[in-house]
Amino acid sequence: MIQQYGWSGPLAQDFEPHARAGQTPGRVVVQRRGAYLVATDEGELRAKPAGRLLHDAGEAEHPVVGDWVALTVNKAQRTATIHAILPRRTAFMRRAADSVQTLQVIAANIDVAFVVTSMNADFNPRRLERYLAAAWQSGARPVVLLTKSDLADQPETLAQQAAGLAARCPVIAVSARQGVGLDAVRDHIAPGETCVLIGSSGVGKSTLVNVLSGEERMATQEIRAADARGRHTTSHRQLFLLPGGGLILDTPGIREVGLIDAEEGLSVVFDDIERLAHDCRFRDCGHANEPGCAVRAALQSGALDPGRWASFQKLGLELAAVENKADRIAKEAERRRQLSLQKAYRTTKKDLRGE
Repeated sequence: MIQQYGWSGPLAQDFEPHARAGQTPGRVVVQRRGAYLVATDEGELRAKPAGRLLHDAGEAEHPVVGDWVALTVNKAQRTATIHAILPRRTAFMRRAADSVQTLQVIAANIDVAFVVTSMNADFNPRRLERYLAAAWQSGARPVVLLTKSDLADQPETLAQQAAGLAARCPVIAVSARQGVGLDAVRDHIAPGETCVLIGSSGVGKSTLVNVLSGEERMATQEIRAADARGRHTTSHRQLFLLPGGGLILDTPGIREVGLIDAEEGLSVVFDDIERLAHDCRFRDCGHANEPGCAVRAALQSGALDPGRWASFQKLGLELAAVENKADRIAKEAERRRQLSLQKAYRTTKKDLRGE
């Protein structure tokens, strides 16, 4: 059964130490508030992480949908305990909403990241850039899906705008209602590969799951007429098998992705600005009032959109702030460790002197 979920020779090699320990492989297919459903050769089992796994792991090392895990199985109760997570090939991550440096893994071991946005009043180029930076950083292949094309007055214009931001990744206009673009979406989901749908609430992720699956698997709601924003329908993460042999992962809507450790993804999304900066007269150009600044020249000529430049600056400053904060925290932790060692050393010296 697990072969349907992408089990492979390299995964079997990674699993060998756990096999020798008598454990069973499985893949997390549902994640709901600390409870899991895991696909195994014994079927789908309810599972929970072992206490040691939770104790030893940080937030980013907790099991998520898409993870391959090592289990012990209680066949009588059809339950399992998760003891370890196999190394992740790829992971879509964001900064947790309540923390500057805490990573939150949205999905693991994904091959294609579908960045989903709708062609209505909720279309936001700046948010799309942010999502794309995280998608490129994940290691998966990003694809932009522009949903509800039947509701757009000028779908071609929006598609061209998205293509200008998409940094070489495909852009597909989709109408689930009219069946437009669905074959193009399916072409990006090969048998055995896993794709994830990432986007805000109401952009049509659950509708796409239902259409691609050929059955109503996820509940859907209409968007609010007042502001074209969606209501939260999906409340958990779930991985589905598709008729063509691929897998699709639906996620709850995310209004914004807090970037962390995404320098490479940012460089790919804003490669046009990176190329402009390379043409500046001075390598340390601050793109303010320096002579021979290619970025300022492009802004003045209209070749570079001021909104895109502002977005690049904002996201760059955000990443720098996160890195600086993490560096300060690491230095403070090291300082406390050194003080603890010094205190222990002084205590040992006193004991040796009999004080």
